[in-house]
Amino acid sequence: MAMSGTDAYDREPHLPPLVERALAAARAHGFPYSCRPEQGRLLHALAGGARDRVGETGTGCGVGLAWLASGVREGVRLVSVERDPERARVAAEVFADRPDVRILHDDWTRIEEHGPYDLLVLDGGGTGKTPDDTPADPARLLTPGGRIVVDDFTPAAEWPPRHDGRPDRSRLFWLEHPGLDTVELPLAEDLATLVGTRRWAVSGRSAVAAGPR
Repeated sequence: MAMSGTDAYDREPHLPPLVERALAAARAHGFPYSCRPEQGRLLHALAGGARDRVGETGTGCGVGLAWLASGVREGVRLVSVERDPERARVAAEVFADRPDVRILHDDWTRIEEHGPYDLLVLDGGGTGKTPDDTPADPARLLTPGGRIVVDDFTPAAEWPPRHDGRPDRSRLFWLEHPGLDTVELPLAEDLATLVGTRRWAVSGRSAVAAGPR
């Protein structure tokens, strides 16, 4: 979720129709934090590889979810959780004609009830970016080979990556997670995204999650 997300689409004339609908809802609702188009195109591509289920935390007004829903194959189900009731209502209206999309109004942990996922996008909880936000568990929430996406980072200029003058604990958690193969993808000068793939096994045993260090 980027500060300039909704306004960034002023320079994007050609969008999937569902994305245009969600963007119009975000603008009408006065919601500025939509998924940026650079991130949206990545989500669209990753969604095409999902076989059964896609999950998202932090629906907002549905722009990122619209990118995902525009990229999935027929038969793939999508579940998104939004804790703000009004935004959840707005997003539900956007996807009213998409029975494959389900929007829940609740805390992000509700996403756990509907997994595991081939693709899980963490934008509204489960990222570990704040002290009170417990990171999602890839071993429980992803299918083997499934992918997890954590967005809205500034591209790292050093190692270890830092945030506010200190080691970036959230980024390091995902990059060094023993159950994931994670890469950082720079999408713009001010935007990077982490994409992790759940390993099938670690040292001959099932992949397990680790807590933040």
